[in-house]
Amino acid sequence: MTEATTEPSAAKAPTATPRTATPPATSGPAKRKRADLTFVLDRDLVDRWSATEPDWLTADRRAAAERFDALPIETNRLYTPYVDLRTTDLTETRAWEATATEPAPPTRGATGAGGGAPDGDPAAVIELREDRVAVLTLGAATVAAGVTVETLGALIARDARTAQRLLTNHASIPDDDRLAQLTRAGWNQGIAIRVPAGVRLDRPIVVRWLSGNPDRALLTRTIVELGAGATATLVEELRPSGPDIACAAGERVPQSLFTGSMELHLGSGADLAVASLQELGERAVVFQHRMASIGDGANLRWAMAQLGGKLVRSRIDNRLEGDRSTVEQVEIVFAAEDQLFDLTSYTRHIGRDTTGSLLSKGVLFDKARSYMKGLISIEKTAIGTDSFLGEFGMNLSRAARAVAIPSLEIDQPDCRRAMHSSSVGPIDETQLFYLESRGIPPDEARKFIVLGFLEPVVARVPLEESQDRLRQLLEDKWAAGLARAVASTATSVASTAVTAPVSVGSAPAA
Repeated sequence: MTEATTEPSAAKAPTATPRTATPPATSGPAKRKRADLTFVLDRDLVDRWSATEPDWLTADRRAAAERFDALPIETNRLYTPYVDLRTTDLTETRAWEATATEPAPPTRGATGAGGGAPDGDPAAVIELREDRVAVLTLGAATVAAGVTVETLGALIARDARTAQRLLTNHASIPDDDRLAQLTRAGWNQGIAIRVPAGVRLDRPIVVRWLSGNPDRALLTRTIVELGAGATATLVEELRPSGPDIACAAGERVPQSLFTGSMELHLGSGADLAVASLQELGERAVVFQHRMASIGDGANLRWAMAQLGGKLVRSRIDNRLEGDRSTVEQVEIVFAAEDQLFDLTSYTRHIGRDTTGSLLSKGVLFDKARSYMKGLISIEKTAIGTDSFLGEFGMNLSRAARAVAIPSLEIDQPDCRRAMHSSSVGPIDETQLFYLESRGIPPDEARKFIVLGFLEPVVARVPLEESQDRLRQLLEDKWAAGLARAVASTATSVASTAVTAPVSVGSAPAA
């Protein structure tokens, strides 16, 4: 529409502005911002919990809730452009109000309900299905060594002083992370694992979370404490609690929320290996925080596989506080369809002669996205540091997007090594050519390259059953992605054939 104008005249009286000049207000929904979190922390629920919880826990929850309200989703300006929560819809998601602290008597000491206890008699198994404790079993040798594996509710009832020390430790959960403070304020289930000084466990402790009920939130804390000289292995499994419900066309698709913190405290000379397999359902929203304080001469090894979930936002904080402490971290992502994995790693070298080796790898099908962000900080006290950070992405489709942002902050120049490396791209054609030249079909060659790219985590899983399960999950995801790619290509070819102009009057030569 154009608007006619006339030159003002002194003899002509001014006219009123037509009321129709103001555009009508639109009634459509406001555009959602990338950092908008639709989940609401129920303050009334936190207040109801205070009626049965110690005063120190209520105060800790409320302080965390205030930080949750005040903080942005991302405080690091370098990473702000990569925040995107728009695929989440948690407006109707509510936290479990009451969760069990002990399993029902028939299941205590029994094998796991979610697939059974792994072969080889692990040192302990605890399985938590939504708001219930499905399994809690400890081997006789584990109990005799003084190792404890229990829910946080049971620890508070049994030893309130130890529970207060572990739960209110501000070094355990980053105060500058809004989603971490959500977990601290609203956690409704948790586990405490304590291994006394000098105890060496030959078999792993298995922690299994089953979550995914539509419109339900499970907010969890896992606290692990190893005394001086203790040795342990922890296998964490995150699985769906049931199949996704079917939704009709146009019907709202309910999502679930799982938040989890893993807080590790390693005494001097302690050794801990942690393997985590995340395979939650395709409608799960996952917020994870892992923090580790590593003492003198202690050694920590992470091996993590991220496969499931609609959106996964993960943060790892390693604090190498003790002299000669070491951390080795490997994390892989296998993403497909419209999955989004947002991974951040912070490693702080504080003690002398510390060592860090951190590796992230991502493979992406379809329109999946992954953001791999890492920062190594070497403080003035960290003389003799040796630290490496590598981030590598493999895009299997043109629509996939992988981003790698490795960074270094060095305040102590007297280092053995401080370096980072990154790359993002498709499958290496030279590797593909080599395998094909040996008679391997192209699709099989691609499969070998992709699964070999992810093998560093698989090889570090300490349980044979869990290792086999992870390999099968990776193969299944590869097969599903390949089938979608073939179907998409066939559809595209058929569409081109229908719309292409037909040459009339031509015929093959006799």
